Amino acid sequence: MPNNGSPGGVGGEGAAATGNVSQRWRHLILGVICMVMIANLQYGWALFVLPLHNKHGWAVTDIQFAFSMFIALETWATPIDGWIADALGPKWGPRTVMGVGGLLVAVGWIIEGSSSSLSLLYFGGAITGLGAGAVYATAVGNATKWFKDRRGLATGLTAAGFGAGAALTIIPIRMVLASVGVSSAFIWFGIIQGAIIMIASQFIRAPYAGEAPAVTQVKVHQTSRSHTPGQMLQTPVFWVLYVLFVLMAGGGLMAAANLAVIAKSYGIANGPLFLGATTLSVALIFANICNGIARPLFGWIADNIGHSNTMAIAFGLGAVAYFLMTVVGAFAWGFVLMAGVIFLCWGEIFSLFPAMCTDLFGPKYATVNLSFLYTSKGLAGFIVPIAAAVAASTHNWSSVLYVTTVINVIAVIIVLLVLRPVEARYHREEEALSGSGQPAE
Repeated sequence: MPNNGSPGGVGGEGAAATGNVSQRWRHLILGVICMVMIANLQYGWALFVLPLHNKHGWAVTDIQFAFSMFIALETWATPIDGWIADALGPKWGPRTVMGVGGLLVAVGWIIEGSSSSLSLLYFGGAITGLGAGAVYATAVGNATKWFKDRRGLATGLTAAGFGAGAALTIIPIRMVLASVGVSSAFIWFGIIQGAIIMIASQFIRAPYAGEAPAVTQVKVHQTSRSHTPGQMLQTPVFWVLYVLFVLMAGGGLMAAANLAVIAKSYGIANGPLFLGATTLSVALIFANICNGIARPLFGWIADNIGHSNTMAIAFGLGAVAYFLMTVVGAFAWGFVLMAGVIFLCWGEIFSLFPAMCTDLFGPKYATVNLSFLYTSKGLAGFIVPIAAAVAASTHNWSSVLYVTTVINVIAVIIVLLVLRPVEARYHREEEALSGSGQPAE
């Protein structure tokens, strides 16, 4: 792929290649800011479901299909976003893709706020998904390129912006919803979020060749070769990661999209709990904070004990949390606590999987490679309306939470009995190819 915008003369952007490595944190922080601005699109969605139902009379299951459209387009179009970001080069790739993403974010929420039919709501969800995916894939890909030495931590911090960003606006959104209604809330927050992304993204770029700090010692196995997307898709270890991502994303997305509905089903959603805030508001804020904390925390853990070991621990704890929600969820503080633990054990997938993917397949095509892996979230998104339909037919959410418990247990088994041996065989083959001098591209 072409490397447009390579370092120029003295004093240009490429001057950083001489050793000014601290600027990578600036690019990381700008990426986090953009991620915060797309957080509401997913984690604030639960606040809009019931107001949409009350205003238009649409069934909750029909409304949730808009969320599925958002998730699908947020993920399935990212290979194109990643390819464009990599192809345009380190200077223009990230800022172009993320800038367009910010515009689509604003347009999508304006459409959803103005929608008078379900089809228009779905169209707005799709447009918003395209914008969010462009921002997400590029920001995470950029982090893996700048921080070869701390990929788990860097991707965790970047993804934390997406996971915890909604915590800043839960109460403001609820206030706007209560004062001016769901349409105005969509439109105003869409404009604000999109504008900030468009501005911040224009100061982001990827590292030029040789600019990212060299790795002197890492505790996880990293490939010495960069694989093209076609080469990556031919490896069994990629597809094991893909299946695991579908399983783990499904349960978490169900919780994210329906947390407000679950709280209402337990009869605790609007009861005052802390400093005048309702149980639902406290739960959403706490869950988003835990979601954000999980990503750098488990990324840092994975940098030290390995990705598969960390996955097994987090997935196992998640199974316990889903099950305990059925036991203590009817109590206000029990609901808040379990919501936080569920998101703590779920948010880590958005740091562990990208870091592991780049460690396995190299940094050169990291953005587009991660985008292919991220499409699995689109499949998982269609679990959301299915979960709502199951709950409607059984008249409770316990059956759905039991299913997610089992899914997490299955994921732990896959990590221990499938992922570990497949990964080990992959690394042996890579070492043999590297020793023979055979190129990967």
